[in-house]
Amino acid sequence: MTGYVAAAAVLATGILLVIAASGARWLLAPRAATAAKLTTYESGVDPVGEGWAQSQVRYLSYAFLYVVFAVDAVYLFPWAYVLRDAELGAASLVEITVFIGIIVIGLVHAARRGLLRWT
Repeated sequence: MTGYVAAAAVLATGILLVIAASGARWLLAPRAATAAKLTTYESGVDPVGEGWAQSQVRYLSYAFLYVVFAVDAVYLFPWAYVLRDAELGAASLVEITVFIGIIVIGLVHAARRGLLRWT
């Protein structure tokens, strides 16, 4: 039971810190709306031109593939390292099978959309 008490204490402390930081910002931050405060700010550079710009949708595809492969590596390597433990048993095998199934579904989706071609 002490583990739950410690976890609850850490959670309560985190919530209190967020509330305290939000309250301090609310109390200390200036509230006057000026023209400079209402303009667009982009990395210290004054905005030039209109605010609309088109971007390539293919970058979203690259991000999707990165997530599929990065999540795959993040979970499979530690699981393979801990696999030596005899207590993992069949439950761990079922869990990793479900995980690999979800990754395969993502890869099949990417292949169907033509994202895995090298051209």
